[in-house]
Amino acid sequence: MARHAFVLGAAFAALASGAAAQSIKLPDTLTVTAYDTGSSGFNIAVAVGKAMKDKHGTDTRVLPAGNDVARLAPLRGGRAQASYMGIGVYFAQEGVFEFAAKDWGPQPLRLIVASSDCNAISLGVAKDTGVRQVKDLKGKRVGMVVGSPALNQNAFAVLAFGGLERGDVKLVEFSSYGAMWKGILNNEVDAAIASTISGQAKEAEASPRGLLYPPTPAADQAGWTRMHKYGPYYAPHKATCGVGITAATPVELPNYPYPILMAYDAQPADVVYGITRSMIADYAAYKDGAPGAAGL
Repeated sequence: MARHAFVLGAAFAALASGAAAQSIKLPDTLTVTAYDTGSSGFNIAVAVGKAMKDKHGTDTRVLPAGNDVARLAPLRGGRAQASYMGIGVYFAQEGVFEFAAKDWGPQPLRLIVASSDCNAISLGVAKDTGVRQVKDLKGKRVGMVVGSPALNQNAFAVLAFGGLERGDVKLVEFSSYGAMWKGILNNEVDAAIASTISGQAKEAEASPRGLLYPPTPAADQAGWTRMHKYGPYYAPHKATCGVGITAATPVELPNYPYPILMAYDAQPADVVYGITRSMIADYAAYKDGAPGAAGL
């Protein structure tokens, strides 16, 4: 494993240094999709797009979408080249949940690059509920988003850590990620999935309700076994940034790479290659442009 990491790191370093000597070719315009405006994925997409504009003159259009299906539809229809997805990319590749439908099914998706940073992805809970541990969510209202198996499955996985099933909470459906988080502000729901650095989570933290992220300690092996039945892609992570979290006050939470920049296999190789080269060579130009971008 260490050798593979070294070889991969050396390859990236060679690519980055080589990019300085060779011109990076990008289309005049790139269209990408991401979650709703204000989400960490959207903000990172904008930061990367600005770097591409400054360095290569490429205009990046970021299309906000409220769920996984809406993020992929423009790519499948040829209206966008790439998407800043979450774990929904895995579900789409496997053809499960919403992607098990006949008009979707397993999608031929390919990874470009993904971000792992100081943040984590879990259930944010309104402070006024009195919830401090995941198990305290019993009987509380938990947000769901129609057409977004990533968000919903993540919520079920975190609930399972606390020994809770669907019937132990009140599921409240929303039309989009943004609408779900407005539901937190409007006291229509008590808990929702988001990155700890999401703009929506920070907005909720600053609201009268407040927000916190109940921990999922790595030492609780039984809890993690239950979580992995719903979210096998989750891994223990010590978050050091985000709502109520700092390097001095870290919180153990579940995490996976987010956002996951991907494209369909039919996307021209030179376009994907140019995007990848730019994101590696121009890292310094966007890494501080949005929370979580440094994880790329």
